[in-house]
Amino acid sequence: MPKGVVVTGMGVVTCLGFGVEENLLALKSGRHGIAPPELLRTFHHEMPLGEVRADRGELISRSGPTHPPFWSRTALIALIAAREALQMAQITPNHLTGLMNGTTVGGMDRTEDFYPGFMENERHGHMREVFNHDCGGTSEQLAEELGVRGFLASINTACSSSVNTIMLAARMIRAGRIKNAIAGGADGLSRFTLNGFNSLMILDKELCRPFDQSRKGLNLGEGAAYVVLETEEDALKSGKRILARVSGYANTNDAHHQTASSPDGTGARMAMEEALKEGGLRPADIDHINAHGTATPNNDETEAAAIRTVFASSPPVTSTKSFTGHTLGAAGAVESVFSILSIGERMMFPTLRLENPLSEHPLTYVTSPENRTVNHVLSNSFGFGGNCSSIIFSRP
Repeated sequence: MPKGVVVTGMGVVTCLGFGVEENLLALKSGRHGIAPPELLRTFHHEMPLGEVRADRGELISRSGPTHPPFWSRTALIALIAAREALQMAQITPNHLTGLMNGTTVGGMDRTEDFYPGFMENERHGHMREVFNHDCGGTSEQLAEELGVRGFLASINTACSSSVNTIMLAARMIRAGRIKNAIAGGADGLSRFTLNGFNSLMILDKELCRPFDQSRKGLNLGEGAAYVVLETEEDALKSGKRILARVSGYANTNDAHHQTASSPDGTGARMAMEEALKEGGLRPADIDHINAHGTATPNNDETEAAAIRTVFASSPPVTSTKSFTGHTLGAAGAVESVFSILSIGERMMFPTLRLENPLSEHPLTYVTSPENRTVNHVLSNSFGFGGNCSSIIFSRP
């Protein structure tokens, strides 16, 4: 019989603050962290961003990495969040621990700062400063710093990256390949990312409005989040507090388009249906949905259509991207942490600025904090290329 997998630790860094408690306070009070950029130097100064309000020096001070000159913004916030998760779970990584890391930006911010001077003068700087440009470099830095010697994987499936790391970790623990795992992801803001999304014409110059009729696009954000997973048996033996059970999960791909979701939400529907099937749950068992909810015209309409197809009666739906912006590769893990908080706090966090909900596919939306018992919460993360993932967390 497959082993039950549970969450015993979690850590998070977003524009809402450092750590689970600061993020929770913001969610409860309805305080978002999206504002004009202060740290990212860009021509698009009018674009609101979910920046982590700390410069490189402060991030190095908070995280204390070995050889800090070679650490990117992505890696620094990842280290802060991962350490919080490990401390909460009271786990010291070893040869039986896995690290599954999701990121799409990697060390791009370091490369952007290095490249102009290098092009003018090849003797400017050292190439080792951008050695960790690729996504795998970030994962290797984290593993070495945290002492993970069991298994290491980097996943880049766009916006579903970090939730896919949680799925991989759960599968490997259930199969007995590793004893425990740190799973999640991180992405720092970079000029390349901002300009890329701007070229797709899916950024909003105002604060994003997920599932609202007036929505025009997303706000980019940055962040990091990790959960510690282990078997329920091990957690109970050691007397740990179990935060949530990982009940069901699925990753599907409708391969409809490079960046757009299929009009009827085929991939999203399949992901939710397969996650329910994996968890042995019925649609009626789901108390709450933390939606992908990017606030782009395409995503919100197709996700709402998919939810309507799967659920005869819509559970209360939230998009916490209205608080943090879209944190890209970190989004799935950030929203997994928020989903687990909904279970523990017996509270559903609101979708901010939702005044005129979509009429084409009516759903039940949470627009102010609601005190309600949440036994099963489904979290959606849908990436470019049709890579759709859904995961279900349940009350322990």
